[in-house]
Amino acid sequence: MEMNRIRTTVAIAAAIVAVVACAADKKEPFGVLSMDEVEKMLGQPNVLVVDANNDDVYRKSHLPGAVWYKAAPLAQLLPPDKARTLVFYCASPS
Repeated sequence: MEMNRIRTTVAIAAAIVAVVACAADKKEPFGVLSMDEVEKMLGQPNVLVVDANNDDVYRKSHLPGAVWYKAAPLAQLLPPDKARTLVFYCASPS
């Protein structure tokens, strides 16, 4: 049931996801992920999920484990481990 709620949250949010992967073997460190790919990444220790929605949307329907991008200055939210994967999502591409 929890996975259905996660899928619904992601679908409703029409998640636009950008991934920053600091792997040296990749040409482009940014990419777009599917909802299924993000779902598999949730809860993994090497992944930080950042919700870029307004505070009302974040409070009502953020993904499990996601941090709100305005909870602190972004530099404080980002992990010191530069190899960690960052996933950003929001409800609108604009």
